Amino acid sequence: MPFTLGIVEVPVANVSSLAAGQRSPAERTFGCKPLLEWVVRRVTDSLLLEQVVILVDPAQSELIRQLAPPDVPIAVEQGPDPLARFVATIRRYDAEEVVRVRLSSPFVDPQLIDRLVGTARSHPGIDYAGYAAYHGGPAVLAQLGLFAEWCRGQALERADREARIAADRNDVTRYLCAHPELFRLRLVPVPPQLDRDDLRLTVRSEEDWEHAQIIFEALGSEELEWQRIAELLDQQPTLRQRMAVLNRVDRSRDSDD
Repeated sequence: MPFTLGIVEVPVANVSSLAAGQRSPAERTFGCKPLLEWVVRRVTDSLLLEQVVILVDPAQSELIRQLAPPDVPIAVEQGPDPLARFVATIRRYDAEEVVRVRLSSPFVDPQLIDRLVGTARSHPGIDYAGYAAYHGGPAVLAQLGLFAEWCRGQALERADREARIAADRNDVTRYLCAHPELFRLRLVPVPPQLDRDDLRLTVRSEEDWEHAQIIFEALGSEELEWQRIAELLDQQPTLRQRMAVLNRVDRSRDSDD
């Protein structure tokens, strides 16, 4: 069985913001815990990951050491960009496969992680596996905030060698997804209850945080399976309308970039 490493990716620090005393997203409280600890614990509940590590840039290493669960290793990499640091972590742990989870996904679901890993293992030879959203692309781009991505380590090493533009190096999996002629991609259908434009569970803005807290307070820490979240939001049309607006704003911003 291949060694599958889970990596919780902490976004690169904004040095000027840290110098001004602004809080890192990792410090924000979610479920009575720092967001970092909450996301890491969700990932460690996966049954098909041999190990989970936290990837952080040097500027935040001391802060992350204070917030991280003591039993989860921290990888502090010196590479010039997120892709280089991610690949350095894969090499450090000699991982054949990796599951990437973004810190902005507090509702990442361990059941969906295991389904993704199982799918990848049942299709030998693929380079990337993810969930497909309503628009046909990777669900992680739809800001659903429930999903991870699976990659073959060798594929990411190739991306590190070949990717040149900043956009491809600042988002670890972008080069793979943008070049289906080079990499073998497999997208798993999103559960129908989640395959809609008016769901948004990522936390990228203050309003996202407000929505996340509403969901947490309604369901509690023991009822945050994706099925229960979908059922709750199905009964909250006003909340879904705001989520749809935020998704449209994000898509417009991304297309302008």
